[in-house]
Amino acid sequence: KQRFLVEKAEQSRQANVIGVEGDARTADLIGKALDEAGGDLIELRRIEAADGIANQLSKSRNSVYLPHGPQMLLNITDAMQ
Repeated sequence: KQRFLVEKAEQSRQANVIGVEGDARTADLIGKALDEAGGDLIELRRIEAADGIANQLSKSRNSVYLPHGPQMLLNITDAMQ
């Protein structure tokens, strides 16, 4: 039984190492993509997020009040100009 517990702990440790390596690789790829695309990728993500929010709000039967000013929909008004 002790051997089983040791092997289980070792497999758990290996799974954690693989997970951390995957996270590091993901962060590296995101960093490279941001370097290549610059602020355009971030701007695209902001527009996609605002589009998703607008889509959800358009399907709602409730009245929705949005704040006026620079905080409205992730500041999308500046992105459209």
